[in-house]
Amino acid sequence: MFEGKTILTGVKPTGTPHLGNYLGAIRPAIQLGKQALATGGKHFMFIADYHAINAEKDPVVLREKLREIACIYLAGGLDPTKSVFYRQSDIPEIPEITTILYAYTPKGLMNKSHAYKAQVDKNRESGKPDDDGINMGLYTYPTLMAADILAYDTDIVPVGKDQVQHVEIARDIAGAINAHYHRELLKQPEYYVDEHVAVVPGVDGRKMSKSYGNVIPLFEDDKTIKKAIFSIKTDSRPMEEPKNPDEILVYEIYKAIATPQQLQEMGDGLRQGKLGYGHIKNMLLDAVINEIKDAREKYNYYMAHFNEVEDMLAQGAEKARPYAKKTLERLKNAVFGNE
Repeated sequence: MFEGKTILTGVKPTGTPHLGNYLGAIRPAIQLGKQALATGGKHFMFIADYHAINAEKDPVVLREKLREIACIYLAGGLDPTKSVFYRQSDIPEIPEITTILYAYTPKGLMNKSHAYKAQVDKNRESGKPDDDGINMGLYTYPTLMAADILAYDTDIVPVGKDQVQHVEIARDIAGAINAHYHRELLKQPEYYVDEHVAVVPGVDGRKMSKSYGNVIPLFEDDKTIKKAIFSIKTDSRPMEEPKNPDEILVYEIYKAIATPQQLQEMGDGLRQGKLGYGHIKNMLLDAVINEIKDAREKYNYYMAHFNEVEDMLAQGAEKARPYAKKTLERLKNAVFGNE
C-alpha cells in the first residue's frame, strides 16, 4: 500500500523516550518510512517543536527534549540522506499555510479536538472554568497539524488510534478548500493504523508511561536497565509450580521484543515449571540489551556531537521547503486571485 506514496510522520519532543516508545512508535515509524522509500515513495519525518511549546515554555528544557528525540530517531535507524528529516520551526511556510487554513476551518472542528476536550474535562473535574490554562496553541493544534500534513502533498500519515482525528480534520479542511475553489488545491491524506504495533506494559502492569513512572529506560547503562526490569511485579509462587505465561507480566513485556523462538522458550519454561521469575527477568534483560546496544552507542555519539545532527536537520529543511513553498504558492494564488 506504500508503493510510490508520500509518508509523513511528526513527533513531538516530550522527553526522554523509553522502551515502550521505542518498540511501539519509534521503530515502527522508521520501518514504515523505509518501506515507502523502497517502493519509490517519499518519507518526511519532522520534529514538531511548534506543537511542543503549547505545554513547554522553558527553552532550555525544550531544546534538550528536541536533542533527545532527534538523536533517538537517528540511533533507531532513520537515514537522513533518504528520508527528509527536519525541524518544524525551520519551515517558515508552515505558519503561512496555517493562517490560510484558519479561514476555512470551522470553529466547531476545534471544539471537538480530543486534546482540547480532554483539558476541558480535566478543568471541570477540578472545578475550574472550562478554558482555564488553555492557550490558543492547544485550541488550534489540529489546524497547525493539518498544515504540517497538507504542505507536502502527503498520501499517508501513520498514526495511533488516538491520533486518527488529526488526519480526518486535515482531510476536512482540504476538502472544504478544494470544494470552494472547484479543484484539488490540496491532497486529502489517508491515515494508517498499524494494528500489530506493540503496546508495551510497564513494570507495574499498566501501559508503559513516564507519567506512571513505570518505564524501562532505553539508553541508560545496563545496571539501570536491570534495576527497572527486576522491579517488575511478580507473585510468590515457586519456580516448579506450572504457570500460565499470559498471566505473567514479564512474559507480556517480553512479547514485544523477543523472537518467536525466544518467546516459545520462555512460555514452555513457565508452563513446565522449569523457569523461575529470576530466570525470565534475566531473559528479558538480555533481550532488551541486545535490542538497544547498537542504537545506544549511536545515540550517545549523536548526543555528544549534536552539531552533526543540527546539520542534518538543516539539510532536511532545505529538502522540505520546496514542497511547502509550492503548496503555499498554490494556495495564495487561488485565495488572492493571482493566477
